[in-house]
Amino acid sequence: MSESTAADVSADQAEQADQAEQAGPAGEIAAGYAFTGPALDLGALLWDGACLPERQIRIPLSMLNRHGLVAGATGTGKTKTLQLIAEQLSANGVPVFLADIKGDVSGISAPGAAGEKVAERARDVGQTWEPTGYPSEFYSLGGIGPGIPVRSTVTGFGPVLMSKVLQLNQTQEQSLGLIFHYADSKGLELIDLKDLRAVVAFLVSDKGKAELKGIGGLSTVTAGVILRALTAFEQQGASEFFGEPEFDTSEFLRTAADGRGTVSVLELPAVQDKPQIFSTFLMWLLADLYNDLPEVGDLEKPKLVFFFDEAHLLFNDASKAFLAAITQTVRLIRSKGVGVFFVTQTPKDVPADVLAQLGNRVQHALRAFTPDDAKALKATVKTFPNSAYDLEELLTGLGTGEAVITVLSEKGAPTPVAATRLRAPQSLMAPIEAGALEQAVKSSLLYARYAEPVDRESAYEKITAEQAAAEAEAEAAAAAAEAEKQAKEAEKEAARAARNAPKPDPSLAEQVVGSGLFRSLARSIGTQLGREISRSIFGTARRRR
Repeated sequence: MSESTAADVSADQAEQADQAEQAGPAGEIAAGYAFTGPALDLGALLWDGACLPERQIRIPLSMLNRHGLVAGATGTGKTKTLQLIAEQLSANGVPVFLADIKGDVSGISAPGAAGEKVAERARDVGQTWEPTGYPSEFYSLGGIGPGIPVRSTVTGFGPVLMSKVLQLNQTQEQSLGLIFHYADSKGLELIDLKDLRAVVAFLVSDKGKAELKGIGGLSTVTAGVILRALTAFEQQGASEFFGEPEFDTSEFLRTAADGRGTVSVLELPAVQDKPQIFSTFLMWLLADLYNDLPEVGDLEKPKLVFFFDEAHLLFNDASKAFLAAITQTVRLIRSKGVGVFFVTQTPKDVPADVLAQLGNRVQHALRAFTPDDAKALKATVKTFPNSAYDLEELLTGLGTGEAVITVLSEKGAPTPVAATRLRAPQSLMAPIEAGALEQAVKSSLLYARYAEPVDRESAYEKITAEQAAAEAEAEAAAAAAEAEKQAKEAEKEAARAARNAPKPDPSLAEQVVGSGLFRSLARSIGTQLGREISRSIFGTARRRR
């Protein structure tokens, strides 16, 4: 920057400061949002009970990867705030991911409906409102409900996230990690839940017990807990979420032909009664992006902004390892060009280590009907910078579509706290018709790629085949042993039969030869004959009488 340019900038800043000081607190607040680079328009400043359309509240586009929080009580307008921010991101060429818990965000794909309320809001905040639809893709978890199926393999999901959805304790989580390690080292692909079940059952079988003995082993009690948890998980319909083709999360980074960012809407109404499942799957999507994307540092605009709705469900009953994984992912994914906005009811729903990473805040109204509500209100106020407002009073008096905002400036410093009346979304603030949604899904180029599940050979088939071969070999050996045993028994039986068989009656000649008279005569003849032979040989004469 030249010296003259620097002097001009300094002069402009001094002039803005003078104007802000002359305009009072409202001017000072608005001056904190007078950014020079591309920015999203959120709404108009509220001060002293009036809406000031000339005082615009904005957020720099380059700061969207510094993460954020959208909080507020039910019915205060959080979903419409998401829609407003997503529209402007898309218009600036930034892809967006939205989790549609209740099924009312699908309208972002269609132009909004003009009406008296929309016109009034546009006049109040100085907005030029034009009905506009934005390029969208619709997804579903494993094909449950309308949308392109998003599936993960069990291996891709990993043991930490799996432990979260199975509600395992720390010891059981460590054992599950050993199971994953064993399967990976033995080339046993864990694609779906039956693969994981087969490996667990094998490792506590007579043949498999020794496999993990050197690294701690797997107790039958822990294996039983894991198998029961898997059964309960499957009964919730979770089998549909695991399998192939595994979804490539880089699909979320696409832009439309006109350069606008694609809005990826994950339709979750069909599984909204299974909050732990969908919240953990959202974490898998984010973790997968983190693992696959290269380091890019700070960009002029993010590669993707990810909105994590019902965020408190993610952190409920989470293990230390799980919370550490979330904190690390949120901290490091910024340098990969991804921004994450958590959407929940109060900031206290988000762990302090994660909350510390969220530089942009949109806080809708809070209610203080109970002592716990009052405590939550005071805790929320403490998370904001010092301001010219009485935040405790302000936060309980905000109307629908109004919020207290502080963001990071282009220099990374927090802006002044600003009560804001938010702009109206330009897309449809209601769900699109079911027929239109189905048509949008089936006409997508991604539908043919991911719609049909594939069940190839994996751990279940390999273990089953090995067990079948071992059983067949054992059966063959047993059959051979039985045959040999039977042959020996037959041989012994034949010998016994031969010994015990009755002898046949002798013939007449045999009877004569075998008689006592015949034997006596033979002896006599033999003796006589022998003497005659002796005499003839030795020359002795027969003695005469």
